This record gives sequence, structure tokens and C-alpha cells, in this order.
Amino acid sequence: MTKARLLRLSVVLVSIFMILLIIVYWDNVGTAHFYLHTSFSRPRSPGAIPGITAGEDWEALPDVDEFLAKLLSSSLRQNNSTPRKTEQLLVQGSNKPVVSNLEENVRGYDWSTQKDRNSLDQEKLQVERQRTLREFCANSSFTFPTKERSFDDIPNYELNHLIVDDRHGIIYCYVPKVACTNWKRVMIVLSESLLDQGVPYRNPLDIPREHVHNTSTHLTFNKFWRRYGKFSRHLMKIKLKKYTKFLFVRDPFVRLISAFRSKFELENEEFYRRFAIPMLKLYSNHTNLPTSVSEAFGAGLKVSFSDFIQYLLDPRTEKMTPFNEHWRQVYRLCHPCQIDYDFIGKLETLDEDAAYLLQLLKVDRLLRFPPSYRNRTASSWEDNWFAKIPLAWRQQLYKLYEADFVLFGYPKPENLLKD
Repeated sequence: MTKARLLRLSVVLVSIFMILLIIVYWDNVGTAHFYLHTSFSRPRSPGAIPGITAGEDWEALPDVDEFLAKLLSSSLRQNNSTPRKTEQLLVQGSNKPVVSNLEENVRGYDWSTQKDRNSLDQEKLQVERQRTLREFCANSSFTFPTKERSFDDIPNYELNHLIVDDRHGIIYCYVPKVACTNWKRVMIVLSESLLDQGVPYRNPLDIPREHVHNTSTHLTFNKFWRRYGKFSRHLMKIKLKKYTKFLFVRDPFVRLISAFRSKFELENEEFYRRFAIPMLKLYSNHTNLPTSVSEAFGAGLKVSFSDFIQYLLDPRTEKMTPFNEHWRQVYRLCHPCQIDYDFIGKLETLDEDAAYLLQLLKVDRLLRFPPSYRNRTASSWEDNWFAKIPLAWRQQLYKLYEADFVLFGYPKPENLLKD
């Protein structure tokens, strides 16, 4: 009887080990990298990044979580031992981008030096940004949709903006119209998730734009379920505790103007068919519209900024489909009250924030953040863009994006909300 029990126990243990081994092997041929080691250590401190609490809540992890956490810790230890020779290779590459996309031609790149810009006390700045975010997330009198739900309540399809780099222990939540193209390029270089003739890209600006926004290029949280099955939420929580998490934000109204300019003032076939045609029909009373954007532009048929604002405020819009990511609120893309971000960058201080973040991540020897383009959608433009928008619409629009203003410390645009 005793031998039979021991045999059954051995079969169960071997089965569990084989399942974990399959998961490990599966990951090794994908973009995430886990390695089995004979000894495990407690998770390392993430470093002196404001807002990170080393080792917090790790003792309370369930057995499965603890085992996977140790496995993850071993992985990071091996991945962080990148040879210096590789580092030297990664900083090589062309100094200027090959600009072939119309949108990037319109924007233009700013190759001027940043030496004359005022240096910021980045550590204090991060503490203040995180304090503001956490205070309003904890403030019961400040409410907005989805605020009170837990991380487990967030469906997988809403986690598609969280890009994971297992090689360096980084999670980036991308926000469209906030330098996300170049941050995605950085994540591709760091994770080595895309090859050029069999070799990982070294210079972010060498990565073609069409590859940058291809969803298959990045490992995102919403892909975990099909990779890990029932272990997916365990691994998400462990990585959220262990990895350094960051996002970049922007003045919400300026982001809307930027989204409108790039998607409706430039010829974009997809956005014309999906959004411009319905807007022109609903809000400009056009019928028999051309089927292609080039024909529409040739006939002078373009969505106006007023049409766009009406579309955002129309209660029918989201009954049909959720906001497109280019104008969806940041709190819906990145879940800042459910995820404790370690770094909050802003487009308004992009160059300083990016340089500081790469130092904190200890990857500044591997690459430089691509130079920012000359942003022609400035905050000072808000008055002109909203001049013909009725006051009642402006006030409704602010309520729609109020959470993004408040959580990320952007001042309320009083000049647009009063007569």
C-alpha cells in the first residue's frame, strides 16, 4: 500500500514538473525567456526608482506564485548579465532616421542638442507625479468608470497595451499619440523580438514603422492566456510586482488634436473608411461619399474638428464600438489605479524623462531614445482649435477626459470651459 502511494505521488510530481518544463521551453522559443536553475534566490530589489517597494507582499504569494516568482528571478539574473561586447554593438547604427512615411515627413525630426534645456530634478518630479496619481486613485470622492475594479476584473483584451520585455524586466504601457512609436522601437531593441536578416535590431530608428505597430511583434499581457493558460494571471501579477512599469502621457486635449491631425488631415485609408465616412454622414449630412480617401480629399471632403468632437460626445459612438486607441482615455488603456507604475513620463518633458528612465532601467549603454520630432501640436494651439467648438461641447469633452487631466496632474483648461 505504501509503495503504491509513493508511486502515485511520484507520478503526480513528475507530471507537475513536466508541465512547468513545457511552459519554460515554450517561452524559450518565444519572446519571453525563463531559465531553470538548481538554486533560487528571493527577488532582487528593482533599484532606486521612486515608488518601488522592494520585496513588498512577496511573502504572501501562494505556492504556485512563489515557485514561478523564483523561476522569474532566475531568468532576470541570467538575462541581465549581457556581455559588454553586445552593449557596444547595440549603440552602433545610423544617426538619422530614414523618413519615408508621410506622417513622419509632416512631423519632421528635431536633431538639435538638448544642452540648453533646463535640467529637471527627475527624482522629485517622479515622486510628485506618482503621489498625485495615487492620491486621486485613493480619493473616494473622485470617481470615474472602472476606477473601483481590481486587476482581476480587467478582461484580457483590455491588457493589450502592456508590452513586456522579459530580458530586462520592463513593462511599458503604450499610449498612442504620446511618442509610442519610438518607445515601441526601444522595446523591440531591448527584447530582441524582431530580427533583421537574422540579427536583432540595434538602432531603434532602423525598425520600419509598419513592423513597429504590428501586434505580432510585441509580447503583451493579453497574449498570456494562450501561452500560459491558467498560469497567466499568476505570471501577470508576479511581473507587475517584479518588473519596472512605465508609461508616457500627454495633455488630453492636445492629444485629441494630435490624433485628429494625423488620422483625418492626412490621407489614411483605414481611418477614412472606418471613421470619416460615418462622421461625414452623421454630422455633415453628406451622402454618396467616395470609397477612397484620395477621391474624398480631391473633392474637398474632409472631417472637420467639430465633426470629430461630435463623434466623441455622441452616446451612440461607444454603443457601437469602444473608442479607438488613438483617442481612448489613458485610464482605460493603462489602468493606472490598478497597476502601480514606477515611472510616469510626459511628452511635454520627453527628452529629459526618456534619458532619466533609460538610466534607471540600466539600458542607457545599449541605446539612446530617438530624438523627438518637432511637435507642431502645441498646448498654445488649444484656443484656436476649440474656438469654434460650442462651450457646452467643451465642457462635456472635459468631463469625458477629466480623469486623465486629474490623475496625471494636468491643469483644468479653465479658459476653454468658461465664456
